[in-house]
Amino acid sequence: MTEAQATPQVRKRVLLAKPRGYCAGVDRAVQTVQEALKLYGAPIYVRKQIVHNKHVVSTLERQGAIFVEENEEVPEGAIVIFSAHGVAPEVHEQAKARSLRAIDATCPLVTKVHHEARRFAADDYDILLIGHEGHEEVIGTSGEAPAHIQLVDGPGAADTVTVRDPAKVVWLSQTTLSVDETMETVARLKRRLPLLQSPPSDDICYATQNRQHVVKEIAPDCDVVIVVGSRNSSNSVRLVEVAVDAGARAGYLVDYASEIADEWLAGATTVGVTSGASVPDDLVMEVLDHLAERGFGEVTEITTADERLTFSLPQELKRDMRAAAARAAQAAPLAATAVES
Repeated sequence: MTEAQATPQVRKRVLLAKPRGYCAGVDRAVQTVQEALKLYGAPIYVRKQIVHNKHVVSTLERQGAIFVEENEEVPEGAIVIFSAHGVAPEVHEQAKARSLRAIDATCPLVTKVHHEARRFAADDYDILLIGHEGHEEVIGTSGEAPAHIQLVDGPGAADTVTVRDPAKVVWLSQTTLSVDETMETVARLKRRLPLLQSPPSDDICYATQNRQHVVKEIAPDCDVVIVVGSRNSSNSVRLVEVAVDAGARAGYLVDYASEIADEWLAGATTVGVTSGASVPDDLVMEVLDHLAERGFGEVTEITTADERLTFSLPQELKRDMRAAAARAAQAAPLAATAVES
C-alpha cells in the first residue's frame, strides 16, 4: 500500500444556500434599465446605481446606461431612471423642473415604507427609522417626512432617542437590515418607550429575511462562508455578519471568484456559498467552479424557502412599451401592402 493510499482523503464540500441572488425588486429594476435601452435607445441616464452591485452596473454601462449622482447631471428633457432604493419627493420635483422623463424603479417594498412614513407623519407621529446613516434608501424614506423622522442607526443609538409624545411614536426600518440586529434595536427602544408602535407589516423585505435564514442554517456546519456581493450592498454585508454570528469560523465578501484567497480555504472542509439580493447567479457559478478547482467539488444545495414573487415594470415604462407595440402593429400591414405592390 502506498503512502497516498494509506492517507485518508479529506472530504471537501460546498453548502450552497437557496434562496440567494436576485430578489423581485432587483430583477424589476435591472429589467427596467434593459427595456428602456431597447425602447428609447442609448444613452439612458440612471440616478445612483440602479442596484448595489459592481458587475450589474458595469454590464449596464456597456449596454448604454449612464449612471449619475444627481438630476443636474442629466441633460434637460432626457430620460432618467430612479434606482431601486427609492428617492425623496424633492428628487421628483427636481426632475420635473429639468423637464426630465422620470421612470421610477423603486422597489415596491421600499415604496411601502414610504407610504407608511407619509401616513404616520400625517397623523403627527414621531417616526423612528432604523437604518444606516447615508444609505440611499434611508435618505429617500427620510425625505418623505423629515420633520417627523429620526434615524436610529443600530441598538446603541436607541438610548439617545427623544420624542415629543411617548404615546405617539412608531418605528420603521430600512428593508435590507439584519433581522436580529433590528429586533435588538426595537427591544431597546421599547424599554424606553413602552408604547412604541410597530409597522403594519415587516419592513425588512422577504428576500433579505430569507437569505439570512438559510445562512443561519448552513453557517454552523461551515468553516468558511463566502458571500458574493458588493461592499456597498447592505444586505450582502449583513449576510457575512449573520454567517459569523451563526457559527461560521469566518465569512468573506467578494464581487468575483478571483478575489477568493487560497489562505481562506486552508484547513477548511466545508465552505458555505451564498449571494446578496442584487447578484446575478452566474457570478455564484464562477465561485463554485473556482472552489471545485481547489478540491471542493461536492455541492449540496440547502433550500429553506421557495421564492415566486415578481413585480411588474414601472407604469411609465409599460405605457410607452404598449404605445410602441401598437405603432408597430399598425405599421405591419402597411409594410406588407408596400411589398405586395
